[in-house]
Amino acid sequence: MLAACLDGTIVSTCGTIIAEDLGGLSLYSWMFTAYMLCETIAIPIGGKLSDLYGRKPFFLLGMAMFLGGSIAAGLSNSMEMFIICRAVQGAGGGILIPVATAAIADLYSPVERGKMQGIMGAVFGLGTALGPVIGGFITDYISWHWVFYLNVPLAAMALFFTSRQFPSIEVVHRKKIDYTGMSILGLFLLDILLFFSWAGNDFDWISTESGIMVAAAAALLGLFVLVEFRAEDPVIAPRLFKNRTFVCGAFSMLVFGLALTGALAYLSMFSIFIFGLTSREAGYLTIAMVAGLMITAMSSGRYVQRTGYRPWVIAGPIIACTAMMLMSTLGLGDSVWLLAAYMFLLGLGLGCVMSVLMVAVQNSARPEEMGMTTSSVNLFRAIGGTVATGVFSFLINLRLDDELRRNLAEGVYSIVPHNTDVLAYLSLMPEYAAQILTSFANSMDFAFMVGGALVLLIVLVAPFLKGYLVNPEQEELKTKTIVEVKDLRGSKKESQ
Repeated sequence: MLAACLDGTIVSTCGTIIAEDLGGLSLYSWMFTAYMLCETIAIPIGGKLSDLYGRKPFFLLGMAMFLGGSIAAGLSNSMEMFIICRAVQGAGGGILIPVATAAIADLYSPVERGKMQGIMGAVFGLGTALGPVIGGFITDYISWHWVFYLNVPLAAMALFFTSRQFPSIEVVHRKKIDYTGMSILGLFLLDILLFFSWAGNDFDWISTESGIMVAAAAALLGLFVLVEFRAEDPVIAPRLFKNRTFVCGAFSMLVFGLALTGALAYLSMFSIFIFGLTSREAGYLTIAMVAGLMITAMSSGRYVQRTGYRPWVIAGPIIACTAMMLMSTLGLGDSVWLLAAYMFLLGLGLGCVMSVLMVAVQNSARPEEMGMTTSSVNLFRAIGGTVATGVFSFLINLRLDDELRRNLAEGVYSIVPHNTDVLAYLSLMPEYAAQILTSFANSMDFAFMVGGALVLLIVLVAPFLKGYLVNPEQEELKTKTIVEVKDLRGSKKESQ
């Protein structure tokens, strides 16, 4: 999990150097897009197949793909080869994330899941935020190739211990694999992810290309729903959406992905241009958010059995919303320590809901559908994270256009870009630097306000969640009985 999350963001600070070294600056965005596409598509497929064939073989497969992709990425001598390797890494990571999360539900009782999911949530946040820091440090002091070789010892240890210690759960009944549903779902995800990656950059949001891609997404979604209703064992069973807890968890994870990725996507640019930080210092700033996220992710997982879900699902979004509203007050001349404090507060809020929602969904799922249920929730988080970049880019550029029109003379406004490319004109037009930076800061503040309002939507699901998990005494008795039965079987075998 740590390796997969690290590699999702590790190239954000060294991507330009890699592209220049491999002579592929024109393909720069694809080093991110290829990873996200393959990861998102692999999540539901890996989770479903692990229900049919067991967690261990798919965990090993995902780790082997991730390890192979990492080694090949470090050895890449062309941008095309590097992008293919990133795609293989993404597919491996997409298998690892749902399988590792579902395995916790297999190995731990509902009472213990909260604590373990809290640890997993902390690892997810740690990997996501430390990726840029580690990538920048290794690139500056060693070489970008070692950014990917770093995964080798982590993946090798995981492969070794998994092959020896990971339990093999016997799958008694195997149904027909839903190849048609998987294919249509993959095409649907490919379409919407590419749309949010290309819209606003390669073509306008309102354009013929946008219309075609939106129409294709709608047609594929309708076809997917039709196929899943008829499938013997669908990749995402329609009955999941009759589960109130699953719907609440999926909606909340979608919003969570939007808020977390949206806050990080332009944070580096904001801290560099408004607070005067270097790229590496901007990466260090994310540690503040990770610290807050780890505290509440682990605390909520540890104490959710005593408190129930609702207090965390209510408190977390309110804290996160407050943090983003405070971030929206920052501008030129403010202390960077204020931004660090608000990022820490944002992490506290997001950590409250991360593990709690996963525990709630898993405790409401059928044991034989744990992989499918877990991967479906992770899929919504991944979609939210991918969509966030396009949505926040649109919001920032929309507001930046208005701010530049207001702060610049008409003659100057007509010759500068009306998006974040205007920041390149700071050195070309130093006499207008203050107006340009003020406009950019105000547009970022607007995006933070929107993000705060979005994350507050998670509060709406709280009334629909159960106020408790399970009765600890009953669960303890159930666990004790299972252990006694296993011991009895073991003693019988020894006597024979």
